Amino acid sequence: MKQSDFKQIGERLRGLREVLDIPLVQMAEVCETSVEHYLKIENGESDPSVYRLNKISKRYGIALDVLLFGSEPRMQSYYVTRNGQSQVIERQGDYTFHALASGFKNRMMDVFFTTIDPLPQGERHRKNSKVGQEVILVLEGRLEIVIDEKVIELEAEDTIYFDTSHPHCMNALDGKPVRFLCVIV
Repeated sequence: MKQSDFKQIGERLRGLREVLDIPLVQMAEVCETSVEHYLKIENGESDPSVYRLNKISKRYGIALDVLLFGSEPRMQSYYVTRNGQSQVIERQGDYTFHALASGFKNRMMDVFFTTIDPLPQGERHRKNSKVGQEVILVLEGRLEIVIDEKVIELEAEDTIYFDTSHPHCMNALDGKPVRFLCVIV
C-alpha cells in the first residue's frame, strides 16, 4: 500500500468507528495493538495490514473490500478478475496482494494472488495472527512459512493449510520473489 492508500484506509476506519460508536480502546484491542499505534493507522501514518483489516471486517460485519478499496462488492452469482485488472494491495513494500474476488458480494473467503520479495540477508517479517484458516499454493519460487516456532519450506506446487490464530510469517527464499495463491477463511 502506498502512503495515500494508508490515509484513505485510515479515514474509512475512523468513519466506521464514529458511525458505530466504537471506543478507540476497543478498535486497538481488535487490531492487537496500542491505542497510540491504532491512531497512527487512522491518521494514515502506519501500515494497517490486511490481517488487522480482516479482523475489523469480521468483527464488525463489513466487507474487507470496503475497508481496503472503499467500494462495496456487487456481484452475487460469479465474479471474474481479468489478468492485470485486480485490486492491488502493497504492504511494507515487499508483499503485494492482488485481490481476486473483491467484487463478489457476501463471499465466504478472500482470495489473493500474492508476491513476496526477498528481504535483506538475516531479516524476517513480523509474525501475525488472526481468527481463521488459510491455504497457500506456491506457484513460483520457494516460500518459508514460520508457524509458532515451526519453520516449513514450500516449493512450487506445494500447499499448506493452517490455523491463522497461531502466530505466523512468510519469507521468500533464495533471494528471489515467491508467488502464491492465498485463500483466507
